[in-house]
Order: sequence, then C-alpha cells, then structure tokens
Amino acid sequence: MSFPTAVNSQITDAVTQANTKVVGEAPAMAMSTLYQAMAHSTGILYQNAALAQQQQNTLAQAAATQGIMQLYNVDTMAGAAATEKVAQAGVSDNLASLLAVLQAMQNNK
Repeated sequence: MSFPTAVNSQITDAVTQANTKVVGEAPAMAMSTLYQAMAHSTGILYQNAALAQQQQNTLAQAAATQGIMQLYNVDTMAGAAATEKVAQAGVSDNLASLLAVLQAMQNNK
C-alpha cells in the first residue's frame, strides 16, 4: 500500500496495478516483436533464394541457347564453305578441294 495522500487510495491502487501489468507484459511483448522480426527476415531470405534460383535458371537457358546456336552455325558455315569450293572449281579441283575440307575437318576434331 502507498503512503496516505490527497488522492483517493482506490485511484492510486488502480494506477499501481496498471503499471505493474505493463511491466509484467514487457518481456512477452519484447519476445513477440523479436519473433515477428525473425519471421519477416526468414520470409525475405526465402524470397531472395527463390529469385536467385530463377535468375540462375534464366542464365542457364540463355547459355544453352547460345551453345546450340553456335553448334548449328558451325555446321552450316563449314557446309557452305565446302559447297562454295566445290562449285567454283573444275572436276579435278573438286576432288582436291573435297579432300582438303575433309582433312581439315578431321584435324579440327
């Protein structure tokens, strides 16, 4: 109980109980705020991980597409070069050119 004052004792008692309630709830409120912050941080962590996976998948698809395009272009260019050499030369030159292209292809492997 408090010292006698000009304020009614019931009012003093009510204020004291309210202050005690606030002090008693402080640890629980602090922990709930901490749990909420941790849950929010974990959610952002998972969102960043999913975004990084999506970006890596996009990069992998782009790299695969570029590799396939290069493979197709190499074959097309080699075939075009061989056709041009054969078309521009005579019959004897055609055989020599074809042999040179085949040897060059074999050496490149």
